[in-house]
Amino acid sequence: MITNNSFEVKRYDFNPNVFYELQNFHSAKDLWPIVYILSDGSIKVAYVGETTDTYARLTSHLSNSTKNQLSIVHLITSEKFNKSATLDIESNLIKYISGDGQYKLLNGNLGLANHNYYQKKEVYWDIFKSIWQKLRAEGIAKNAIEQIDNSDLFKYSPYKSLSFDQRNGLLKILKGLLDKDFENIVIEGGAGTGKTILAIFLFKLLNTKNEDFNFKEFGDEEDEFIETIIKLKERYPNPKMALVIPMTSFRSTIQKVFKNIKDLNANMVIGPTKLADDHYDIIVVDESHRLRRRVNLGSYYRDFDITCSKLGLDKKSCSELEWVTQQSDKAILFYDENQSVKPSDVKKEDFDKLKSYPSTKIDYLSSQFRVKGGNGYVRYVDNLLNCQIDPHEKIYNSKEYEFLLFDAIEEMINEIKLRDSKNGLSRLIAGFSWPWISNKKKNRDKINNLYDIKIESAQLKWNSVPIDFINSPNAINEVGCIHTTQGYDLNYAGIIFGNEITYDKVKNQIVIIRENYHDKNGKITIHDPAVLKDFIINIYKTIMLRGIKGTYVYVCDKNLREYFARHIDKFQTKEIINYPPKVSAIQFENSVPVFDLRAAAGSFSELQNVNMNELDWVQLPAQYKTAKDLFACTVLGESMNKVIPNGSICLFRKYTGGSRNGKIVLVEHTNIQDPDFGSGYTVKEYWSKKNIDADQWTHESIILKPLSNDSGYTDIVITEDELSYVQVIGIFECVL
Repeated sequence: MITNNSFEVKRYDFNPNVFYELQNFHSAKDLWPIVYILSDGSIKVAYVGETTDTYARLTSHLSNSTKNQLSIVHLITSEKFNKSATLDIESNLIKYISGDGQYKLLNGNLGLANHNYYQKKEVYWDIFKSIWQKLRAEGIAKNAIEQIDNSDLFKYSPYKSLSFDQRNGLLKILKGLLDKDFENIVIEGGAGTGKTILAIFLFKLLNTKNEDFNFKEFGDEEDEFIETIIKLKERYPNPKMALVIPMTSFRSTIQKVFKNIKDLNANMVIGPTKLADDHYDIIVVDESHRLRRRVNLGSYYRDFDITCSKLGLDKKSCSELEWVTQQSDKAILFYDENQSVKPSDVKKEDFDKLKSYPSTKIDYLSSQFRVKGGNGYVRYVDNLLNCQIDPHEKIYNSKEYEFLLFDAIEEMINEIKLRDSKNGLSRLIAGFSWPWISNKKKNRDKINNLYDIKIESAQLKWNSVPIDFINSPNAINEVGCIHTTQGYDLNYAGIIFGNEITYDKVKNQIVIIRENYHDKNGKITIHDPAVLKDFIINIYKTIMLRGIKGTYVYVCDKNLREYFARHIDKFQTKEIINYPPKVSAIQFENSVPVFDLRAAAGSFSELQNVNMNELDWVQLPAQYKTAKDLFACTVLGESMNKVIPNGSICLFRKYTGGSRNGKIVLVEHTNIQDPDFGSGYTVKEYWSKKNIDADQWTHESIILKPLSNDSGYTDIVITEDELSYVQVIGIFECVL
């Protein structure tokens, strides 16, 4: 049992005997609203629900052939709970357990609560955060909420409440799939309108059993929606589906998301060439504006031609758009003509032709979900880049969004790094105004001394990895381009306008300097300057819509900088901060050793010696399999009492590498040393700041955060001169 002043969590074995154990659980007997989690640690599957009739709901689950395979039930209750609160907490648990990635959920994705109710933010969000910490103690959750918020698994999870705009679009898609007169459905929407979320939601919807869906949040007015879903599942009981994503990097990211969602798998997400291998009931194309034709394909020419041959199409006249329509009974294309950025992209005229067919249904998404500046910011950026801002219009300013122009590149770099240290996912992105010299084979031996981008005193490199650059270790010290950032969300984006783009003061128009644009495949077949300008404007517009919380801008060209300065607020120089450079026991069948480390959940523990020959052993919970990298130790103190009660025996897994940010860790500080006693230890939530120089990275500092109800505990900050004394021993699994 885990309790605090505002809620209670009780853990039971999930089997028919649970009802005897619930006899003294008043919330279950008194029809009080509760939230519950069914789980099994061996198969890593869970189900989240809420109810006012615990006995009836658990009885139903025990009779379910899928849910009765789960072994543990956690019941969460509070005197403060009401129906709205439990629906909201259930919804948050579904979203965050899915984003945490430790368990695959059996839940469907319909009916997640997203309504407002009394004290939702003031009281119940804090209760949820406390519940989450307790679930980390139980081993149900692993990562901190802040870490999950920035993860792709959370951002692209299908366990989201759809907006009215998205639900309306989804209903039209569902009806289009049922309508025999329609073969193609084109959903148009700008950057950040939620096209990818809607695509993934659709896959989850069509690949999950009806019995796992939660319809309780849909009132009588949603009868049409529910009826359509039921008919669609009858039409497609086991649909053969593919999600086509043209861009390799973004496709890799979504494959990882699908791998972690129950009923979906990574093989559902494919590149266009895979279409030649099979015919599908339904093909969904995300970022369909990036489908290609046989122009400026570079090394892709061969694969393109082979695929055309397999499909019996003329390679000189066809495009990947035809591959999609030929290989599907129904095609759903998410499209934005303003995000076409290369001449190899399928022409707008080809999409217009497809949209003109009687067999094509068209719908639109307009609400902005990515940038907190909303549609107002999107319109302002569009007018800015097309030189259509009214001279009397006020400079864009929003309390919800930072849109700032920088006079010095170093200031913008420092600000992006500061935002990354505080919020994560803050990156530099530039137009293709510099060649990628650090990537050439002949330069790899001297790569550490090569820089692609030189502006003022700053020397920078393009992204060193083409796949998932946004999440790569070097990303904060590198610069992404359109090809490695399109489709991704950032918290803050620092946009560098290169020397390929300038401004004509007399004509009040943006001008492109062709020789300064270094994307060879982006220009070699373009002879009309207006066409090249459209592509480059689309590139900058697209990357300026990556940032959720803010967009920072630096402009190389003097004339363009002066033009932007009339319409973008200037960054106010702050005090410059000079940051320091970042420079076994044999396990029994069901037991693990307990080390007498006395790891103190306060500051570093008192010094003492560990006698490896005199170890105690503790039995593992049923959901864990014994392994040589598991061990236990006692945690003393109150600084982690939100997760770990004072005096608890905790299970850890030996740390062997990988990210530690947001995880609870057992740390040894070897500088606290005494030959008679040994070293000092502590348990804390781990966060680090990194400094990346060329291909090398080092820690600038490590922050060990307490998770305590006692505000007297403060962060332990390990500075550069102490880093060599710190070693992460283990990653926290659960309280035993």
